[in-house]
This record gives sequence, structure tokens and C-alpha cells, in this order.
Amino acid sequence: MKKQITIGILSGLIANATGVVLCIALLCLIKNASFSEIFEFYLETGNAWALLTLGALPNLVLFFGFLKFNKEYEARGVVMATFLTAISAYVLYFN
Repeated sequence: MKKQITIGILSGLIANATGVVLCIALLCLIKNASFSEIFEFYLETGNAWALLTLGALPNLVLFFGFLKFNKEYEARGVVMATFLTAISAYVLYFN
């Protein structure tokens, strides 16, 4: 059980990181700027929380994918990873 939840947390964090990278890549295409320029802009303006929360969208797909294959404990881990992301975004927003 603990192993399955850990797998869910790790896959949720990886999906979140992938979502952040995809979000920045999409902004690069829209703004016609480099990856590092977009990333530095969001860090300097204090809006990194927005990238982090948008990056959590793939967790939704992952969550329902685990539920479809009857992997409830892995889905719980994805929810825990999403809560970690939400808490991190909250801290970034109010600091």
C-alpha cells in the first residue's frame, strides 16, 4: 500500500513538472521568446505560482487514468502530489 501511494506521488510530481515545461514551451511559441526568458520573467515578476498551478493539469488525466485501471492507491498519491503543488503555489503567491 505505501509503495503504491509513493508511486502515485512520484508520478504526480513528474506529471506536474512535465506540465510546467509544456506550459512554458507553449508560452515560448505564443510570445516568440526563449525558454529561459519566459522562465526568468515569471520568476522575476513573482508569478511562478501561475506556472506551477497550470502545470498541475496533467495530474487530472493521470488521476482518472489510475482510477480507470482500478489503481486507487496510486490515484490517492496523485491527489497528495496535487495538494503539495497547491501548498507550494500558495506559499509562492503570498511571499
